[in-house]
Amino acid sequence: MASTALFGYKLAALLSRKLPRKIGLSVASFLGHAVARIDKKRRGQVIRNAARLSDSEFSRNEVKDFLHKTFESYAHYWLNTFRLIDMTEEELERTFSHDGWELIETAIKEDPGVILVLPHLGAWDWGGLWISKIKGVPVTAVVEPLEPPELFEWFKRSRNALGMEVIPVGPDAGSQVIKAISDKRVIVLVSDRDIGGSSVEVEFFGEKTLLPAGPATLALRTGATLLPVAIYNKGDGCHGVVRPAISLERKGKFRSDVKRITQTIAEEMEFLIRKAPEQWHLMQPNWPSDSKSEKGRV
Repeated sequence: MASTALFGYKLAALLSRKLPRKIGLSVASFLGHAVARIDKKRRGQVIRNAARLSDSEFSRNEVKDFLHKTFESYAHYWLNTFRLIDMTEEELERTFSHDGWELIETAIKEDPGVILVLPHLGAWDWGGLWISKIKGVPVTAVVEPLEPPELFEWFKRSRNALGMEVIPVGPDAGSQVIKAISDKRVIVLVSDRDIGGSSVEVEFFGEKTLLPAGPATLALRTGATLLPVAIYNKGDGCHGVVRPAISLERKGKFRSDVKRITQTIAEEMEFLIRKAPEQWHLMQPNWPSDSKSEKGRV
């Protein structure tokens, strides 16, 4: 099973790099639509996400359209990610636009560190490559370990080739990130899902759930600037948006401050996701009601 999963990813990466981009996008779209029909669990989660994003009930056709766009966007994410390693600096400059880079640049120069907090939206890898390759700023990303371990090691080497250091979520992640901050590396934390470790309860899209406490905890302990970020797919490239820094003012006990700041992070991610909800690739249960829905369906 382990070798099969790894072989599948390697084959997909090879084909993504060898096929002309237009053909690759067409193939990816077809596969994305196929997965939307076949994978009932992910389809159910995307439908629940759509309901959270909307103030009114979606029609059957609107749900179908949202499903197709979301799974197509996710398939395009993988295609583009696999192709990044072959991208020249000229292509990267031409295909990546941004609003708010000066906020990151100022924080790099003036503050103890920089933490970018973002949702599973668009193509964060593209932004990480742009920061490391064009701006010459080292990037460290904390990610969920993949199973089997051989697949995660391959994934890690792939990100290293893009100039990004990868730290798996685990007992040693905090100390490794603190060291990376002291080494003046930009930290990337994808934070719209609790993947283990320390977490706090917040309200996210109108429902209580758990989100990682790591971003707020690390920022308070190190004084690093905490910047909400999103990297959106746009035409043949991507567009990065950097929001103003989240206030780290101490107002109470450490735990209550972590909870308050994490709630602000949740609100910032809501704002960024609503700008392109079909690019939100959160396809795992994330709220208590998601797990109840899964059990009820079974």
